[in-house]
Amino acid sequence: MTIDRRRFLALGGTVGAGLLLGAAPARAQGSVRAFPARQRGWRAAPPDWQALRQRLGDRLVLPADPGYGTARLGFNELNDGQLPGAVAKCASADDVRACLDVARGHGIPIAARSGGHSYLGYSVPDRGLVIDLRAMNTVRVLPDGTAEVGAGARLIEVYAGLAAAGRLLPGGSCPTVGIGGLTLGGGIGVLARKYGLTCDRLTAAQVVTADSCVLTADAEHECDLHWALRGGGGGNFGVVTRFTFDTPPAPGLTVFVVPFPAGSVAQVLGGWQQWCADAPPELWASCQVSGGNPPTCRIVGCWVGDPAGANQQIDRLVRLAGTAPTGRTVAAKDYLDAMKFMAGCANDTIAQCHPTWEGGRLTRTGFVAVSRMFGPRPLDPARLTELMTGRTGVDLLLDSLGGAVGEIAPDGTAFPHRGSLASAQVYAGATPGTEDRVRATVDEIRDGLARLGAPGAYVNYIDATLPDWGRAYYGENLPRLRRVARQYDPDGVFAFPQSVTAA
Repeated sequence: MTIDRRRFLALGGTVGAGLLLGAAPARAQGSVRAFPARQRGWRAAPPDWQALRQRLGDRLVLPADPGYGTARLGFNELNDGQLPGAVAKCASADDVRACLDVARGHGIPIAARSGGHSYLGYSVPDRGLVIDLRAMNTVRVLPDGTAEVGAGARLIEVYAGLAAAGRLLPGGSCPTVGIGGLTLGGGIGVLARKYGLTCDRLTAAQVVTADSCVLTADAEHECDLHWALRGGGGGNFGVVTRFTFDTPPAPGLTVFVVPFPAGSVAQVLGGWQQWCADAPPELWASCQVSGGNPPTCRIVGCWVGDPAGANQQIDRLVRLAGTAPTGRTVAAKDYLDAMKFMAGCANDTIAQCHPTWEGGRLTRTGFVAVSRMFGPRPLDPARLTELMTGRTGVDLLLDSLGGAVGEIAPDGTAFPHRGSLASAQVYAGATPGTEDRVRATVDEIRDGLARLGAPGAYVNYIDATLPDWGRAYYGENLPRLRRVARQYDPDGVFAFPQSVTAA
């Protein structure tokens, strides 16, 4: 059973230009493409890469070097035209400092890369410097359950390391996503309703700031920075090199998949929203709607407890939806096996749950994806179904929130969407020749969700054409985030098209 959302969607149907509606659009007003101008007085000359090579050796990869063609790549194949000026494979905070000392002040974009999953490729800046953190991937669990995690660790590595110590961290389902980007944008995931967002478990972070200082941000030191790192988005305030998380003990879990017949999407959406709003925090569930004539849907979920409890919850969903599912898969799992199931790696080793160029079996893909955040009230299920009718090749992924996520005030961390019933991701596969037509369709659904009452957006599903993106991502927290970014990066060393200072 493949549950990882990208591979699940890739398998769910063929996506091509002929299957999507609408002509290629002109670039939308407010579309964000170019990197912002840097401060006046910065040097126009390129950085002295040879000076950095003296420090990093062959861990600095330049365009003429063997391995550059692989080292430069992010996850989304649509961003393969972006050609960094250098990729620095850093193994320590001091390596990051050396990178900044050489590259700072030359007007080039500088970005850290953890997993490389930035939807728009902001972690692979064209003609810029990639500070690649993937070698910093250790996971160390202390006797009290505190976990120290290198900023380059992928989720599958984090889950495996924590599971070995009997602990857990709430997080996403894609195994190759980096812990850095996930945490800094908030961290919506499978266990969020019971244990909170990933960022809610962040107790401290080691950060290299734009002036090459190494700081520790926690509740008592650099507390504004600590606040901003919990949901303020990656790349805005510095390069995080190590995270410290509070991790709870890992209980037994139950995963489930419940498909429903074609033609029942409106009933299921109505029942699912009520079900999630009233559910105990032990329940998390994603409603995955595939566009078509008619659309189809299934529920994928996780229950903190045994299969009997999960089946009781599923029975309640079926009653609320008023329609019988076409099947039901319910299985008890330990924490690691549950995360592998959600990742589509249920039958694989940890090594196989890695990219192909690292000896795993997971491949890259091309896609367009955008988001919205539901408000506290359900959306009209009939109109949601209309948005997906005829949209063959496009999927709407609704992930339940509430529970522990809503127990923190909207300004308690930088993540503002504490009252949201669910997050919504609109996803479609695409190739370079179909990108504009796919985006036209995806954007139309995104804007339709906003009209129905889902105005916010999730910064980890970063979106080039999102109207008023600063407020959509950060709500009332945006002014404070701007102040923090200007305090720690006054010259815009880390500025990028959707950095908080550009909003």
